[in-house]
Amino acid sequence: MLEHGGNLQEAARRFARPVSDWLDLSTGINPRFYPAPAVSNNAWHRLPEKMPELTDAAQAFYGSPEMLAVAGTQAAIQALPRLRLQNMGVARVVVAAPSYAEHAYQWRQHGHQVQECTYASLESMVATAEVLLLCNPNNPTGESIAANSLLRWAAQMAERGAWLIVDEAFADTADGLSVAHASAQPGLIVLRSVGKFFGLAGLRAGFVAAHANLLAQLENMLGPWTISGPAQEIVCAALQDAAWQTETRSYLQQQGTRLQNLLQAHGMTSTGTALFQWCSDAALHGQTEQLWQHLAEQGIWVRLFRDAARGLRFGLPPDEAGWQKLTIALNSWAEIK
Repeated sequence: MLEHGGNLQEAARRFARPVSDWLDLSTGINPRFYPAPAVSNNAWHRLPEKMPELTDAAQAFYGSPEMLAVAGTQAAIQALPRLRLQNMGVARVVVAAPSYAEHAYQWRQHGHQVQECTYASLESMVATAEVLLLCNPNNPTGESIAANSLLRWAAQMAERGAWLIVDEAFADTADGLSVAHASAQPGLIVLRSVGKFFGLAGLRAGFVAAHANLLAQLENMLGPWTISGPAQEIVCAALQDAAWQTETRSYLQQQGTRLQNLLQAHGMTSTGTALFQWCSDAALHGQTEQLWQHLAEQGIWVRLFRDAARGLRFGLPPDEAGWQKLTIALNSWAEIK
């Protein structure tokens, strides 16, 4: 399987440090996660039928006319290449890169012809791609494409049966970027996650917004009982808690700026979102792996990218002790580099 953030067991094994001693900054997950309420008495007992309240809450929160709840957007990322192959055969797929690696990987796993391209060259691929896929905003770089551009591309592609897939896992803190409201039009597929903004990655719950016919096909492919009953109840509560959402957006914006400023103070220019910051190898003066090693030796786990997108991604510390630990480690790095 591909490497992902959050792999603290690997960190503990590799650096002989207990899991409890690590400051995990290797994901873009909100460290101040939604406080899950108690679930109903029979939530663990009954088969998890679809909750109409969950779909209603998701459509209201994301502004989408039709949504399907899935077991994390990873479930959709794995199923969509299979659905396309089943319906229309092998596709010419263009994936914006660098990006969440599972996208290109899963399309290749199902035999599609996959090409990766930069965000700057995406528009030039619209006329020929049968599937065009991007994260918006991007993970790990924070790059984004304006919503009006995406809607124009989607309309052009739909005329020939092509798909535009937009992964909006990190869009909850980016005003005006989402295209979920327009997802009823054929050919536009939008993925939304509760793992990042709500910090509920362990629930394995997410949503797909698309035309009703495509959602019906996807639901049939995924089968029944895809999300546990307790998870459905907790996600429903989170999506309806407007006060928590407003306070959390403000908090994350402040924390994201704080992280960017801290890195800048140590000579590291970064880009990203309110939930993470990205430092390219150039921004790290060609010392990406050395800094990663130094931080790991201090018990700080950040995400290392080794390939074409060489650099480090920093998530948000969960508390002042975490901020202090990161600051001390960066200060000591400045002294030895």
